[in-house]
Formats: sequence, structure tokens, C-alpha cells
Amino acid sequence: QDIFAAIPLGIFLAFLLGPVFFVLLETAALKGFRAAIVFDLGVILGDIVFLLIAYFSTSKLLKSIKDDPALFIFGGCILATYGLMTYVKQKKVIPHHETTELRKLKKSDYIGLAVKGFLLNFVNIGVLGFWLGLIIVFGPTMNMEPERLLVFFTTVILTYLAIDILKILLAKKLNHKLTPVRIYKLKKGISIIIIVFGVILISRGIFPSELEKVQDRVE
Repeated sequence: QDIFAAIPLGIFLAFLLGPVFFVLLETAALKGFRAAIVFDLGVILGDIVFLLIAYFSTSKLLKSIKDDPALFIFGGCILATYGLMTYVKQKKVIPHHETTELRKLKKSDYIGLAVKGFLLNFVNIGVLGFWLGLIIVFGPTMNMEPERLLVFFTTVILTYLAIDILKILLAKKLNHKLTPVRIYKLKKGISIIIIVFGVILISRGIFPSELEKVQDRVE
């Protein structure tokens, strides 16, 4: 029963639009399956850290962390700065050859991808809110039993990983269609998306009450 309840949440998490979603697809298309998997494992490590924080911290501490505007502003600034720096770096001259091949990555490249995945996920304080919400909603139904919670959240993460693998395989097939010009445009687009998510996080920290009113009107 816990497993069947967790699977839809894992699918939802895999298709949750955010900077990680787009960077994962970009990594798969440009650097290949293995690179995207390593990046995704870094993301999942960030999820596990947040999940552990949510589980072992008191509800009062969690609430103060989750609703602290400074954390939203800090995380948003990091995301926006990263996106802006990536955007500016794309001003390099585009190669004239019409096709692109996957470059063989070094061990340090894989470590960098894992760290990149972890940090991109970890600076988004909304992820902590997501895991906290799951514990608050589903924890009492399992009597907060560690064994049942372990099965439940392991299933969520494994389902999320399985769906991500399918996304990576589909994105990898785009590689042979990516000319240098298309790669340039793709990286520019991903950079803009990351900047937008960073600005949204900053806005959430500066104008929390106004955003809540907008969400209430939408709902």
C-alpha cells in the first residue's frame, strides 16, 4: 500500500518543472547518458539531504527554515547568478562544423556534474518544502514508523529516477540533430530559464504575502 501510494508522487516529482528538469535534458542531449545519470544522482543526493533534514528536525525549526525570506533570496540569487554567468559564457564563437559529437568526459567532469546537480537542487528551498509536505501528509498515515517511511520515500526516489532515465534516453536521441547553432540556442534558452526561476525565488522572499494572494486567486 505504501509503495503504490509513493509511485504517483515519484512520477509527479520527475515532471516537476524547474531548473533541474531543463538542465537534465540539456546534459543528456549534449553530454550523453552517463553524464546525465551522474548529474541526476547529484540531484537525488540533494533530495535525500533535504528529506533527512525534514525528518530529523522539529516542525517548529522546519517551519522557520521553510518560510525564511532570506533563504529564498539567497537561493534565488545563486540561481540567477549561475544562469546569467552561463548566458554570458555563450558569447563564444560558434564552430562552423554542422554536427556535434559527444566529448569523452574525464573523471573530474563527472564529479563536477554530480556537484552541479546537487547544488542546483539544494539552493531551491522549495524542494525542502516539498519533502516536508510529504512527511506532514503521509507520515501520520504510517504512524511515523521508520521502516514504512523508508519504504515509502525510497519508492518515491526510485520512481523519480526511473522516469528520469526514460527522459534521458529520449533526450539523448536528439544529439545527432544538434548542430552547433542549435546547441548555442539551447544553452541560451536554458540559461534564461534558470534566471527566471532565480527571479521567482527572489520575489518569493521579497514579496511573500503578495505571492500568496496571487496563488489564492489562481486556486
